[in-house]
Amino acid sequence: MTEALVVRPPLALSALKALRIKQWTKNGVLLAPLLFAKGVVREGLPLKSATAVAAFCLLASGVYLVNDWADQEKDRHHPEKRHRPIAAGLLSLPVVLALVAVCWGGAAALGLWLGTPFLGVCLAYLALQALYTWGLKKAVILDVMGIALGFILRVVAGAVAIDVMVSNWLFLCTLLGALFLGFAKRRHELSSLEGAAGAHRANLEDYSLPMLDQMMSISAASTILAYGLYTVSSETVEHVGSDRLKFTVPLVVYGMFRYLFLVHKRGAGGSPEKVLLSDAPLIIDIVLIVALAAWALYFPR
Repeated sequence: MTEALVVRPPLALSALKALRIKQWTKNGVLLAPLLFAKGVVREGLPLKSATAVAAFCLLASGVYLVNDWADQEKDRHHPEKRHRPIAAGLLSLPVVLALVAVCWGGAAALGLWLGTPFLGVCLAYLALQALYTWGLKKAVILDVMGIALGFILRVVAGAVAIDVMVSNWLFLCTLLGALFLGFAKRRHELSSLEGAAGAHRANLEDYSLPMLDQMMSISAASTILAYGLYTVSSETVEHVGSDRLKFTVPLVVYGMFRYLFLVHKRGAGGSPEKVLLSDAPLIIDIVLIVALAAWALYFPR
């Protein structure tokens, strides 16, 4: 009998896959301050926001590489993560280190153009990721809190890049929405791995599906409530020039419920970026939310 030949993909393709480009969609939240501060029509601000997004994409890819190298043994117990280039043994340590250097070097170059405050947020993000990798991800609940804080730092970075303040409402909605996504991710891991969950991530044994369902429900309801209150608050109406933002609330409610449907009936939730890029109703909903928000913000009565 002859053994089947194992065809290794080209190194460049494996390196590109290891950057997790699909997960760059998470950095779209850096554009929220630009949209809600009415900065889209202000000269120079869209370019700064786009540069900030690019910097965080490179920054995040470097973090993914470091995390994948640290977690490669555990990732081999995961039905999906075991196919990642590092877990599959397709990238050596020198190649990984070179990729990290290129990613973080590029992020630093872009950050220098945006200014020292932006670089400070980038360093805070890296510090958080180090804390998460070697501490927070092992602690139940705190692991998801760490993920949520990462999204908050993204929003702060987007605001710092264009020199605007992060509103309390944006901070609150980002925190609650990120917690919802984080608990959905843990639920997917726990349900898909079943008995092998502990081998992949030790703290998954401290979770249970009913507990995560409750946490998701609380986070979803809190996100909807916070966003609804934001749209009708006197501060928002004064800033926008009308109360038109309230018309986006039904779409936000649908988006949250659609995501819950996908988690419970389609087994989604493990990778939010995959859900956002593959589910047509959710994509249409997000486009409509952005369009209505732009109409409310830039064309007030």
